[in-house]
Amino acid sequence: MGVTVDVRQVYKYPFEQVVASFLRKYPNPMDKNVISVKIVEEKRDVSTGIIYRKRIAVCQNVVPEILRKVSILKVPNIQLEEESWLNPQERNMAIRSHCLTWTQYASMKEESVFRESMENPNWTEFIQRGRISITGAGFLNCILETFASTFLRQGAQKGIRIMEMLLKEQCGAPLAE
Repeated sequence: MGVTVDVRQVYKYPFEQVVASFLRKYPNPMDKNVISVKIVEEKRDVSTGIIYRKRIAVCQNVVPEILRKVSILKVPNIQLEEESWLNPQERNMAIRSHCLTWTQYASMKEESVFRESMENPNWTEFIQRGRISITGAGFLNCILETFASTFLRQGAQKGIRIMEMLLKEQCGAPLAE
């Protein structure tokens, strides 16, 4: 079956500041679930100027303790892989991430874009679509997908709050119309 969560946010800050904050967002005391983020590959295409990055995030396992009675869910941490393509000339960054843990039972994928806002070129639009589907867990599939949907939605909102806080700390008040 699977669940999908869509998020859209306009940050009233320029693209360059938003991307810089995004790349420094974790680890952060506001979200203790993210333990570490490490760049494992980074390269720049000299012909296009596009910067490619691959990062691995290690996060605490947030599956409720009651569900961790199932042996496959009994892991302390989960790993996520994030790939991004930053195009400074066109002022956009595409991001794809997926879970590296539980791949035989679950698929968690997110696709995101930061781009110059159509409303105001000094603002940045963020669009994200996250999808989780669980297989092979029998009757637990629906329970785990419901939990995952709630976690994705809350995580996206928490990420937006963290970004707003970081932008305000690093850049001052948001830009007016």
